[in-house]
Amino acid sequence: MSTAQQLNTQFGIKGHLSFREDGSGLIVAEIDNAQASASLCLQGAHLMTWQPRSQKVPVVWLSRDAKLAPGKSIRGGAPVCWPWFGAHASEASFPGHGFARTVPWRVIESGTDPDGATRLTLRLVESEKTRAQWPHDCNLDLTVIVGETLRMEMTTENTGAADFVIGEALHTYFQVGDIGAVRVSGLQDCDYWDKVGGSTLRKQSGAISFSAETDRVYINTAATCVIEDDRLRRRIHVAKSGSLSTVVWTPWTDKANKMGDMGQPDGWREMVCVESVNAIDNVVKVLPGSRHTLIVEYRAEPV
Repeated sequence: MSTAQQLNTQFGIKGHLSFREDGSGLIVAEIDNAQASASLCLQGAHLMTWQPRSQKVPVVWLSRDAKLAPGKSIRGGAPVCWPWFGAHASEASFPGHGFARTVPWRVIESGTDPDGATRLTLRLVESEKTRAQWPHDCNLDLTVIVGETLRMEMTTENTGAADFVIGEALHTYFQVGDIGAVRVSGLQDCDYWDKVGGSTLRKQSGAISFSAETDRVYINTAATCVIEDDRLRRRIHVAKSGSLSTVVWTPWTDKANKMGDMGQPDGWREMVCVESVNAIDNVVKVLPGSRHTLIVEYRAEPV
């Protein structure tokens, strides 16, 4: 894999994009332009932070106890879940949410868009370990465009002779003032699988509010969601395409305490996950020679 110095020579953009080696040995891309700042760990192509200049606090949440370590996922940011979402259908030993978020990716392109946003594209690096879990010929690319909005484009290309089925998600954690003063709108009347205390199919009535652990997979919806935050007096818009499931998640006290990296004692109160997903009823078949792209765009505005 390339060193930070090699990446700076080949892909760095003076005053806008640079690469550094973290104390863990992992490489982090730092983006800082006139519109926003962001950071991304090359392991997992894991966007960790994003804060537009217009916002006093970050829009994407990273736990204060988050740790960077080879082969381990990072708590917060926007983990890439691929090529399955949740537990593997048949192999209990395979990692939950797939392997993409814990393996190396390589930079293949960088640039500046006409509006001044910074663009970075990475590709998952295959290995014997990944092929043992996913024996299909394909490429997985993630393009991140950092500006006043944050746009992420995840493309699965089938380069083989047989079709395959993927589950996937951009498992984004958003910074909120307090989970008890937050509502998520846009999913009214949608069916969802309630994963707390079993798996039950229900229908959403009105906006989603939070007073306990919440883990819901909304199906057959491409709707834009809005996180309405009374404490921070802002709205975060989550617009997507190529995704027909949305997951809304907060761990609440007991589960957060068991995790140990949510930012004790109450870091979990400052985040909510609204994830753009293809899962359960909405997994995606990718035919030979074709591509599937999941796109999300995030935008924050004052109330």
